[in-house]
Amino acid sequence: MKIVFFGTPQFAVPSLERLIRHEAIEVLAVVTQPDKRRGRGNEVTPSPVKAVAIEQGLTVWQPQRIKKDETVLQSLRELGADAFVVVAYGQILSQEILDMPRLGCINAHGSILPKYRGAAPIQWCLYHGESETGITTMLMDAGMDTGAMLLKSITPIALTDHALDLAKTLSFDAATLLVDTLFGLEQGIIQPEPQNNDEATYAPLIKKEDHQLDWGRSALELHNQIRGFYPNCVTTFRDGSLKVTGTLPLDSSIRQRRQREAIVELPPELEKLQQEWNQTAASKEAEPGTIVGLLKGQGAVVQAGAGVLLLKEVQPAGKRSQSGWDFVNGMRIQVGEKLGS
Repeated sequence: MKIVFFGTPQFAVPSLERLIRHEAIEVLAVVTQPDKRRGRGNEVTPSPVKAVAIEQGLTVWQPQRIKKDETVLQSLRELGADAFVVVAYGQILSQEILDMPRLGCINAHGSILPKYRGAAPIQWCLYHGESETGITTMLMDAGMDTGAMLLKSITPIALTDHALDLAKTLSFDAATLLVDTLFGLEQGIIQPEPQNNDEATYAPLIKKEDHQLDWGRSALELHNQIRGFYPNCVTTFRDGSLKVTGTLPLDSSIRQRRQREAIVELPPELEKLQQEWNQTAASKEAEPGTIVGLLKGQGAVVQAGAGVLLLKEVQPAGKRSQSGWDFVNGMRIQVGEKLGS
């Protein structure tokens, strides 16, 4: 089977590598986004997909706007590929491109469609506290993740999973599912299933304001925001910024909800930490954002709008990421101090 691969970030790399290694698949070319300035040095750097493609000696095209680049379009036509495989490419494909390959354009999307269509499905899935997610392969059409579904894989979500961890897991799931999808289509054993648009939800691009923590929200909502938009959520402390990158809600109702609704997989240490907090807490009623306790060896406990949140990992402005307990000791944190404005 002859394919062209469209992809850009690290999430797409396992799929490209799997397709390259497959003895019955030939990757004719790779299409990826133009090189961008990345990192602290702001140096022009190729995308992760381009780096792999160059290492493997593959032809690489990087059009600024693929729908308008007649040179790339003509090259795609001449290849006569059986399928275009698309994983987090980053540009919308025109109907002309969608119609080029014999089997169509096959996309691997990081959600259980029709839920979380859009640019950031993994992040918003965590933000909303879903108990599971997965990969859906689909036949692309002109809409935003609206094409007919082909295969799905389901992945449970633990309470401590964050966006980067979950993306890594799903990227390998996508690689496996794409191979099964390609040969299932070739053999005619997969029947495309239209999506139910009435069940669709959306996962838009993440904005800077989405990173701001509002301590008036519940502890579980804050925890889901922090792991969903990891590692970028921020608050203020002592007139400086403070990134919060690891938390655990110490609300006993979470375990009760887990038993009742199966909302998420819970970490084994949660019950012990909840018990320690219940035994040591001097006050559980304070203004949201107030540090109401210090758990030895763990970190500061912050009052939320409902429940309390343990700070397990933070990054003060100008410093490296550190454990919650190192933060308590290094900054000489006192009960009664406040986070947020």
